Amino acid sequence: MNKTTVLIGISLMVLQLPVSAGSWWDTGKSVLDGIVNSDTESATTGTDATLSGLGVDDLSVQDISAGLKDALKVGTENVVNQLGKPEGFNLDEAIHIPLPAQIQQAKALLDTVGMGGMMDDLETKLNRGAEAATPKAKELFLAAITNMSIEDAKKIYNGPDDSATSYFREKMGPELADEMRPVIENSLSEVGAVQTYDTIMSNYKTIPLVPDIKADLTEYTINKGMDGIFYYLAKEEAAIRKDPVKQTTALLKKVFGQ
Repeated sequence: MNKTTVLIGISLMVLQLPVSAGSWWDTGKSVLDGIVNSDTESATTGTDATLSGLGVDDLSVQDISAGLKDALKVGTENVVNQLGKPEGFNLDEAIHIPLPAQIQQAKALLDTVGMGGMMDDLETKLNRGAEAATPKAKELFLAAITNMSIEDAKKIYNGPDDSATSYFREKMGPELADEMRPVIENSLSEVGAVQTYDTIMSNYKTIPLVPDIKADLTEYTINKGMDGIFYYLAKEEAAIRKDPVKQTTALLKKVFGQ
C-alpha cells in the first residue's frame, strides 16, 4: 500500500478520536498536514496493516477509505429519496421549479384572459417531471463513488466544503442530464405539461402585439432538476463534514462510531 493511501486513511481516521475544538474534518486536515512530509511514517508505525497507533486496532486503511465512500453513498441516497417522490420538488421552497422566465413575463397578460390557472398547472407539472427523473441519479452516484480514487478522496477531504458535490457534478453532470432527459420528456408528456404549454401559447398569440415566447421545457426542467439535486447534496456533504455519524450502515458504525 503506498504512502498516499496510508495518509488518507490516517487523516480520515482522526474523526474516531476525541476533539476538543473544531470539527473532526478540520482536525483530520491538521493531522494530514502534520504528517505529509514524514518520509518514514509508514515504515516506523506499521500503519499499512492497521491504525493501532491511533487506538483502532481492528480497522484497516481499506476500512477507513471505504468509510468515506459509504458516508457519501448514504448522503446521495438521502437526496434521491427525498426529491424523487411526489412533492419532492413541488412543495420545497428551496428547489421548487418556477415557470421559465420567458413565460413568467407573459403571466400578467395571460391572467387577463383567464389563463392564470393553466400557468399554475404547468408549473406544477414541471416539478412533477423533475420528481419522476430524480431516481435516475442513484445509480450514477453509486458509480461515481465506486470509481473514486485515493487521489479523489484526498482532494475531497482537503478541499472546500463542497468538494464532494463539485466532484459529483463534474463526474456525472452530463451523464445525469442524458439519463434524466427521456424521463422528463415522457413525464411532461404524460402529465399533460406539453399540451398545457401548447394551449397557453395558442391563447397567448391571440393577444395583439405580444412578443414571441420560446421555452424548451425539457432542458429547462433538466437543469432546474439537477440544480435541486446538487443543492441538497451540498447540504448532505456539510452534514457529513460536521457529523458523519449517521450510523445507518455497519461500516459507518465501525469507522465513525465513538
